[in-house]
Amino acid sequence: MNNKIFDLNDDVAVVIGGTGELGGLMAESLGNFGAKVAVVGRNAERGQSRAKAISDAGGEAKFFAADSLNADSLAETRDTIKAWAGSPASVLVNAAGGNRPEATIPPGGDFCKLPLDAWKDVFDLNLVGGSLLPCQVFAPDMIESGVGSIINIASMSGMIPLSRVVAYSAAKAAVINLTLWLSREWATTGVRVNAISPGFFPAEQNRKLLFNEDGSYTERGGQIIGHTPMARFGTAEELAGAVVWLASRKASSFVTGQNIAIDGGFASVTI
Repeated sequence: MNNKIFDLNDDVAVVIGGTGELGGLMAESLGNFGAKVAVVGRNAERGQSRAKAISDAGGEAKFFAADSLNADSLAETRDTIKAWAGSPASVLVNAAGGNRPEATIPPGGDFCKLPLDAWKDVFDLNLVGGSLLPCQVFAPDMIESGVGSIINIASMSGMIPLSRVVAYSAAKAAVINLTLWLSREWATTGVRVNAISPGFFPAEQNRKLLFNEDGSYTERGGQIIGHTPMARFGTAEELAGAVVWLASRKASSFVTGQNIAIDGGFASVTI
């Protein structure tokens, strides 16, 4: 649309976790460049709202309910999307993920007392539902057609562990590792597998952690920004732009097995 290099008019893009704030912005960006976008998640209200925003902007999108931790649910959604779009997905963005307070070490907390069930829940959400199962369900169609781009959303904390979110950091490190493995496994099939590791992006789930009501930084926000390149938080536009670039066949037809780190405006690529 805006740039022929990033033209996605021939693509069907599935964004799992598209009901979230950042995942939704990724879905909108893909729609802006011509992709048919399947917004996938569990929250129908947010998903339908995001699909409507894409449609109102001139794109084509629809919400599909699915549980990324359930292979049968994902398979049913895959088939429904295929019938709606008229062809299988060629772009898969795995943006589902999150954390649990019980899996976080508070100030003065004891790692040795971290509950195992909380650790497993965070790993399942970010690794199994956030990458493993969606790849297993959607990749076979891509492999059969000989073209596809899978984009896993990892985290800077998977590269440099943050002090408190130990389970989340370890799970995102596993997402990066799985991305590298899959990229080698599927390199000869035409399916590219890459990861994006965002730094801190002000969003609804972390806004109170980062900012006071008057817009100033909280103590924790000040600590984070002090260690962030270029002394600012990353922007959603940077993240969405990286997703479009990785989705584009013309712009990145040979880009696979890479982890793009976006932290405070500083982007680096690790092969």
